[in-house]
Amino acid sequence: MTTITAVEVVDLRFPTSATAAGSDAMNKDGDYSAAYVVLRTDDPQLSGHGFTFTIGRGNDICVMAAEQRALPLIGCSVQEVTDDLGGTYRRLKSDSQLRWLGPDKGVEHLAMAAVMNAVWDLAARRAGKPLWRFVADMTPREVVDVLDLQYLSDVLTAEEALRMLEEARPGRDRRIAELEADGYPCYTTSAGWLGYSDDKLRRLCQEAVDQGYRHVKLKVGADVEEDVRRCRIAREVIGPDAHLMIDANQVWDVPQAIEWVGRLAEFSPLWIEEPTSPDDVLGHAAIRAAVAPVGVATGEHGMNRVLFKQMFQAGALDFCQLDSARLASLNEILSVYLMARKFDVPVCPHAGGVGLCELVQHLSIIDYVVVSGSLEGRVTEFVDHLHEHFVDPCVVENGAYRVPRAPGYSAEVHAATLETYSFPFGAHWASPGVAAQQVV
Repeated sequence: MTTITAVEVVDLRFPTSATAAGSDAMNKDGDYSAAYVVLRTDDPQLSGHGFTFTIGRGNDICVMAAEQRALPLIGCSVQEVTDDLGGTYRRLKSDSQLRWLGPDKGVEHLAMAAVMNAVWDLAARRAGKPLWRFVADMTPREVVDVLDLQYLSDVLTAEEALRMLEEARPGRDRRIAELEADGYPCYTTSAGWLGYSDDKLRRLCQEAVDQGYRHVKLKVGADVEEDVRRCRIAREVIGPDAHLMIDANQVWDVPQAIEWVGRLAEFSPLWIEEPTSPDDVLGHAAIRAAVAPVGVATGEHGMNRVLFKQMFQAGALDFCQLDSARLASLNEILSVYLMARKFDVPVCPHAGGVGLCELVQHLSIIDYVVVSGSLEGRVTEFVDHLHEHFVDPCVVENGAYRVPRAPGYSAEVHAATLETYSFPFGAHWASPGVAAQQVV
């Protein structure tokens, strides 16, 4: 019997603030980071890898929380943990002392995401399948058994979920073949970080067009006149037929968001992303009503499935942007996907952060193959940063994610990366010039 023998959690940080990669109106100097979890077993060929995403200081708090979340797994058989992924999730979630710190939000929920991402990776590796295929091979009943449906029964019941999953089964093999041939459509944010110069913006937009992208996203929200100038540059480069999206990263109040988007409407943005507080359901609904036909997109800071339920109920979203490392892994993510299908809202997952692209490629495939059966209105974020640190990095060609082939959730980080960028003792952070500048 193979057993989980240890849990390792690493404070992993990359110095992206040095190049302004990832910069936006709210987060000007982030260092892309991850609380990286490894579930070790007594089989040296089998382990589980997962993480949650942060942008620097405070990542150590997520590390400590993930260690606490994962402790009950030590000594459990791998079969016990991975054959009942719903039961494993519910056992970890039932720790009332940790739940008191949330519940279902904040650091304790980020920790739950990291640990359960590692559990799902372990299950897929044990099965010898990439995660998307592992889920695609589950029966509708097996999928329903893993769902977190607590507090959702006024919108989504187990019976409704089962019916939707069964309705989506016809054509599954055709959809898989289609993705294997053409990939899953994505958009790029790499051109539009707020800290980039106009020349760099112009150059990167042209590179995106040359690489086959039909969707490009810009960060906005610091200065409206600068945003007008930058959107004009982007629209000139990508042309009138490509899609331009804008992202304010939560910096506006509701009236300000409506006024600001009105100024940028001449550039025909497909959506305004995170126009206000991620928790303000009615604010998003008011913005959506006022700025149409510009769509409203949000969700990367959506703390749990209940918030998404209310967003759907209030008609506050045109695009759902759930995050693979903020919701509590697939147990909660799949519940949101099913609600999105019920309300006919396309899911376009957030992936602006280290490793998130590696995870969301699986989620988008699962949506198309297992849940929605549709690509209409759907495009998944891609950021061209830090993929070289992953054992199984995502591959994008002609503006589309290629279907991953290796077993697992594509979350494993190279050992050399851990040695270099673990904080504060990795080779990069411990070097004299860098260490002198750090505040833990």
